[in-house]
Amino acid sequence: MSKYTLTVNGQSRSVEAAPDTPLLWVLRDHLELVGTKFGCGVGQCGACTVHVNGVPTRACLTPVSTVGRMAITTIEGLDPKGAHPLQQAWCELDVPQCGYCQSGQIMTAAALLKSNPAPNDEDIDGAMAGNLCRCATYLRIRSGIKRAAEIAATATAAPTGKPLVTTKGGQQ
Repeated sequence: MSKYTLTVNGQSRSVEAAPDTPLLWVLRDHLELVGTKFGCGVGQCGACTVHVNGVPTRACLTPVSTVGRMAITTIEGLDPKGAHPLQQAWCELDVPQCGYCQSGQIMTAAALLKSNPAPNDEDIDGAMAGNLCRCATYLRIRSGIKRAAEIAATATAAPTGKPLVTTKGGQQ
């Protein structure tokens, strides 16, 4: 066992683990951050997606020894209050069905919106292609990403600097 100091969701966390332990199991078993899910174990489904230095990364394939002091963001750290535009849109539009894949979907979508704040369908489909949803809610996921982009744009345009949250009908 080796000792690692990780930066997870902005906090320094120490863990002891074998160097080849996947980051997924360190997050879930050692740090009790269970929002990141095990899906396939081979990086094909996206359920385990976290951000490592802002880049969507499959935690099931990433050995803890390779992370060092890079910034790791899990679904719990995206916005602990649930106020991230994607979290708002997911709730507003009832995007998930079973919800199992949704943390990976949201983390991948967050990276997309950071690099492209107004994605079109092709952009969304390309960015989300590696994330599988067993319930096939792909159209709702796409709608959620578009709605999150709207929420983020509205928040940016709010004159007070505070997010302007609207309801489904666009009313405040």
